[in-house]
Amino acid sequence: MSVLARWCFRHRFIVIGAWLLILVILGVTGSSVGSTFSDKYSLSGTESTKAADLLATRFQRSSGDTDTIVLHARSGSVTDPAVQTSVRNMLAQVARVPEVGAVVSPFTLRGATQVSPDRQTAYARVTFTKQSQDLDTANVQKVVDLGSTLRSDTLQVEFGGQAIGQLEKPSTSTAELVGIVAAAIVMFVAFASLLATAIPLIAAVLALGSALFSIDLLTNVMSIGTSAPIIAAFIGLGVGIDYALFIVARYRNGIRAGLSPEEAAVAAMNTSGRAIVFAGGTVTVAMLGLLILGVSVLSGIGLSAAIMVAFAVAVTVTLLPALFGVFGMRVLSRRQRARLRREGPSDVNSSGAWARWAGFVQRRSVPLTTAATMILVVLTIPFFSMRLGSSDAGNNAADTTTRKAYDLLADGFGPGYNGPLQLVAKVPSASAAGYFTQLEQALKNVPGIASVQVGPVAPGATVRTLQVTPTTSPESNQTSDLIDTLRGHVIPGYEKDGLSVYVGGQTAVFKDFASVLGGKLPLFVTIVVVLGCLLLMLAFRSVVVPLTAAAMNLLSAGAGFGVVVAVFQWGWGSSALGAGAAGPVESFLPAMMLAVLFGLSMDYEVFLVSRIHEEWLHTGDNDLAVRRGQAATGRIITAAAIIMICVFMAFVFGGLRIIAEFGLGVAVAILLDAVVVRTILVPAVMQLFGKWNWYLPRAVDRVLPHVSVEGPGKAPTAGEPELQAADQRGV
Repeated sequence: MSVLARWCFRHRFIVIGAWLLILVILGVTGSSVGSTFSDKYSLSGTESTKAADLLATRFQRSSGDTDTIVLHARSGSVTDPAVQTSVRNMLAQVARVPEVGAVVSPFTLRGATQVSPDRQTAYARVTFTKQSQDLDTANVQKVVDLGSTLRSDTLQVEFGGQAIGQLEKPSTSTAELVGIVAAAIVMFVAFASLLATAIPLIAAVLALGSALFSIDLLTNVMSIGTSAPIIAAFIGLGVGIDYALFIVARYRNGIRAGLSPEEAAVAAMNTSGRAIVFAGGTVTVAMLGLLILGVSVLSGIGLSAAIMVAFAVAVTVTLLPALFGVFGMRVLSRRQRARLRREGPSDVNSSGAWARWAGFVQRRSVPLTTAATMILVVLTIPFFSMRLGSSDAGNNAADTTTRKAYDLLADGFGPGYNGPLQLVAKVPSASAAGYFTQLEQALKNVPGIASVQVGPVAPGATVRTLQVTPTTSPESNQTSDLIDTLRGHVIPGYEKDGLSVYVGGQTAVFKDFASVLGGKLPLFVTIVVVLGCLLLMLAFRSVVVPLTAAAMNLLSAGAGFGVVVAVFQWGWGSSALGAGAAGPVESFLPAMMLAVLFGLSMDYEVFLVSRIHEEWLHTGDNDLAVRRGQAATGRIITAAAIIMICVFMAFVFGGLRIIAEFGLGVAVAILLDAVVVRTILVPAVMQLFGKWNWYLPRAVDRVLPHVSVEGPGKAPTAGEPELQAADQRGV
């Protein structure tokens, strides 16, 4: 690392020019090739997938996503002749839009049930030829534009469904800008230097741009969802600023300790730089762990985030030494440079608030460990009642057309009309058709079903459909239980003589998605935790450090999940965040949050423990090493955590519930990780374990390769006078 740092420092303009050239090449190539993001995913083997596949074999033009055009008369009735005429003309044009497979008007015999009893509300069903994630949004927009022509003072027209919802995804550019500004303020407070503040921002933005262009290119060779670059930007912006922050802080400390700019850059990269490479590797491993789940949407997110972190590490370890070569001593403010000339070199970690806090933690290690653990345990309690699913349009922002359509349907017909179930049956014989008819009649008497409607049947057709409308909303637990009842108790009794019936529809797809991810989650958690432990064991030659880190990471992650459940599932403040009423936690959230949190928690663990380990190798005194390590890293870890919290909290108010859940959960977990775990729990526990922190069985030590995270260390010299003096001061 020292060789690389020295070369980059001396060839600063070559390095800076190379990174700018890389950014331009990736940008130009990305613009010329374009991007093909796709939210398509498959859940092979699930009932909803079997229903969709069976439907596609017989009704290709009506096997896609079904959306609604909702009409509400503010005065008069939707059945007035003038209204009917204009609606029929509009729907005739909608039927000719590409990728629209079928349109059912409420003013036909087949659509007679699509008019509310009070005749104030009606809806037309628009069925596309593909699922929402595969549709051309331009065609969906044409449907919206045609329907919107009927809006007037007397007729309200709104649109609902998954395809329409694709048009309402908000831009995250404002949130990114807010995160950058907040990070700049925090760093300026920490460094008191505009130049020192600018360097991490330059590095983070360069890494962010290069990674986003690379992700755009990657979409041309594999399936990556539209949310992947948004989430990757969360991680990349926070990680990029944090990594650069640690390097700049170490470089400034080297300058203030009397080193020349070049030697300070080499020392920073040979210590904090090594830790960043290792920490970046742990984040990358955690994000790539999403590939284990075998779901293309999450695989795309994991790979995109891994690319983002890789660029952040590469920029940090090469561009920063080059920038140090350009700016030299000016990373210190004028006042700090004047003090250095006046007072000479000083150890910035030998005194101050963090040194006093480190001593306090050691003196009160038992009560502080107990209190910190109790805080995390209490916040984790709601996690055990977490219900996975997918929130419906009733949680969308109140000013969106999907939310307005949802409310109109719920008021006019009942909440279940916003997410009907589709039963698709394979009927190979006349006797099987008889059992299908019996099933239709039986469904009308099942509690929780509001209505049953038979789909169109062609003579001799071997595939038939039933539209079952629940009495409850798509996201409710009762609807989920109804699907289980149909699949496990009602339908099996009629599957005779070759009759096969599958429960499909978007509501069933979301339920199956939750079941698939929930089933794979234990394996995912196990693999991520084990790999994290092995990496820490490799880095610090210890058994205790990895095991305690894993336990603390699980506690802080559990507390983050607990807050998400309380806010979004229980509804404690979700409306204030613009995330709608109470509802289930998004199915993909646990896996994604765990991957991000384990990676970021390992970052802080590596930064803190690597400095403690560095002091341990230098002194051989565990108590002194813990105090000095915490004193040296406490301020910068806290600043880094605040930056990360600002970045993620900036996305909470973006108007998208899924992103709000992710942003709040990660922000809370990072807050707890920085305030409770890294400043209290880790140093207190390491104080209690003493020299056992560094225990590693000899057999394991012989097998593990030797990797230096903290750079070259000195042999233990606990009797050095300056360390004895520091010990007496409680540093």
